[in-house]
Amino acid sequence: MMLCRITDMHDKEVINVCDGTRLGCVDDVEVDTCTAQLVAIVIHGRSKCMGLMGHEEDIVIGWKEIEVIGEETILVNHPMPPCGCGPHNKRAGILNGIFCSR
Repeated sequence: MMLCRITDMHDKEVINVCDGTRLGCVDDVEVDTCTAQLVAIVIHGRSKCMGLMGHEEDIVIGWKEIEVIGEETILVNHPMPPCGCGPHNKRAGILNGIFCSR
């Protein structure tokens, strides 16, 4: 058993074992205040166009999706939704798929 403080979780790199994608680093956590249990880790959404266009949605990974918490890395089994660059995205237009980051 490894004891870990919430502050130790901050900045750990999160890797999705579904496809090997680096999701980012832990920025925040969700805690159930009634049971004092960690419910999820949160990775803030990436900036769009150097932050001028806002940012993507945060990635919230539930406790049950966490596979391994290591010294520097957290492995998760988190199915990601489509990135929105496919033919179903009406805004993609002529540049369809060029700027897809996932």
